[in-house]
Amino acid sequence: MKVNVKLDNNRLPDKYTRHAAEEFKQNDFPIVSFPFSIEDVPADTKEIAFALTDLDSIPVCGFEWIHWLVAGLDGKDVVVPENASQENPLHWTQGNNSSAGHIYNLGDQPISHKYMGPKPPSGVHDYTLTVYALDQKLNFNDGFWYNELLHNIEGHIIEQVKVDLPVEN
Repeated sequence: MKVNVKLDNNRLPDKYTRHAAEEFKQNDFPIVSFPFSIEDVPADTKEIAFALTDLDSIPVCGFEWIHWLVAGLDGKDVVVPENASQENPLHWTQGNNSSAGHIYNLGDQPISHKYMGPKPPSGVHDYTLTVYALDQKLNFNDGFWYNELLHNIEGHIIEQVKVDLPVEN
């Protein structure tokens, strides 16, 4: 399986990060999700799920920050268009990002279960897009949690691919 994300000088383009224009932000976070493709999906894949997380956030806030969580994607090669998180043209289910928890607490605002773009506090952070090809369909509603995804896919991962997406402050 291959995951292709177009980078700009080996970085996620500014349009999808803290450097996005104000009209593409909500609560000071970028909300326009980046486009990417998933190719050579294993033939027996029933569903694709993915997570965009920031392990470099651990020294800053004490945990891996969740920026985007999706399940219910058709189990074949797919192109995820720009702004798919807001527009949902692929009819997927989106989980909670870290703003939904009690630490940041944006509660049930729409941004809490859609793409919340990277905003590294300093330097360069590597954001990790992990794509899972699964041998079963999941039964989630919008607002599921990352740990629910991880528990439900255990033993059902046909293949997984990780892509690091560097973002500079």
